[in-house]
Amino acid sequence: MVKAAAIYARISSDPEGDRLGVTRQREDCERLAAAKGWPVADTYTDDDRSAYSGKPRPEYRRLLDDIAAHAVDAVLVYNLDRLHRQPRELEAFFDIVDAAKLVNLASVEGDINLGSSDGRFQARIMGAMARKSSDDASRRIRRKLLQNALDGKPTGGGTRPFGYRPDRVSIDPPEAVLVREAATRILAGESVRAIAADWNERGIRTPKDRPWSVETMGRMLHSARLSGQREHHGEIVASGAWEPIITPEETARLRAILEERAGSGTRTVRKYLLPGLLRCGLCAATLVSRAAADGTKRYVCAKGPGFAGCGHLAINADPVERLITEAVLYRLDAPDLAAALAGAASADAATAAEQHALAQDRAQLEELATAYGNRLLTMPELLAARKPIEARIDAARKRLSRLSRSAAVDPFLGRSGELRAKWSTLPLTRQRSIVAAVLDRATIRPAVRGRSSFDPGRVEAVWRT
Repeated sequence: MVKAAAIYARISSDPEGDRLGVTRQREDCERLAAAKGWPVADTYTDDDRSAYSGKPRPEYRRLLDDIAAHAVDAVLVYNLDRLHRQPRELEAFFDIVDAAKLVNLASVEGDINLGSSDGRFQARIMGAMARKSSDDASRRIRRKLLQNALDGKPTGGGTRPFGYRPDRVSIDPPEAVLVREAATRILAGESVRAIAADWNERGIRTPKDRPWSVETMGRMLHSARLSGQREHHGEIVASGAWEPIITPEETARLRAILEERAGSGTRTVRKYLLPGLLRCGLCAATLVSRAAADGTKRYVCAKGPGFAGCGHLAINADPVERLITEAVLYRLDAPDLAAALAGAASADAATAAEQHALAQDRAQLEELATAYGNRLLTMPELLAARKPIEARIDAARKRLSRLSRSAAVDPFLGRSGELRAKWSTLPLTRQRSIVAAVLDRATIRPAVRGRSSFDPGRVEAVWRT
């Protein structure tokens, strides 16, 4: 005789959050319990939870715990597929009810005797049918989503994209201005972190009315939707049926910059202007930024584990940074620099095609990895196939990087006075991108013995041409 029955109700999707589906299930199960004379001890409800995805269902887990603890001795559901849509999960359920000696499982559409082999066979058949139904539905949905992407249709549901109105198609003019500003700043060398912090200080909120995080800002700027292009699983597959805010070329450059930064694993330099740009005049090693014991900022030729320098050269950071900055500002007015940068930009005019080729090469690497995992390739074959693909990726990144360097200084060519006036207000990341666009490297010569003041003659700059 049943002493404590449990009702389990579940619905996979409840976008409105009104719980109507699970409420109807619960009411039908309560009527069934009353007809059977089973007292209901508790109700377990997983709302907006799929049994097919394999993701945790907290209330289902609580039900299993109560069965194992003998707190309930019968289960009522609207249909068996409310409990399971995965055969392996059904078998685990059998193990738990066996240990608890629970045999009563009732559904609105018919009872199942878990104590008999026929009942279990019926449950397994119903579980297999539920799994096939879910597989078929999933396949149809995936195919429909792919077709929508190829047709350039906007994604439906979810939070509206920043820069667009709730219809996800028409531009929100004030937000579009902000998107263009952020894109320009990234192309000019600023960090995603700096832009997110700036927007938060200015009170600019995400579409969910939250502060901007580095991850949210990065995803927004990486999205091809901003340039009127449709993505599917991270790959651009079609032109979108909505207005673009930026150009496809700008999206290609943004994605290349953001992916290169993510791949490098490096963090933005915050205290020094010239890391990576200074060389030791004794051994040609790259100088590193390192403060002296009294806190004075310096660049030093480091020696020891992880460093390849001689350890015999150092220079104070502030005077050399001021000298290089003045030289860069002067250089911006030189006609030969404008000509060189214009040539670099024109050479990489087809950035959209470059980015597309880059995406294809990355996809090919993933295909090779899958083939190796399925034992279709040997390790030597895999390495041989990867080599030319990785070489193409490196070359494409360098070409896109050249174009981004040009973008950092394009607004200031021939207008160094304007840049000088606002230099101190620019973020350090932006200052460094401008310097790196003009300066290839600077060699620091050893100090003259006995001279305590800064000697500009120690600095030999090599400019980009």
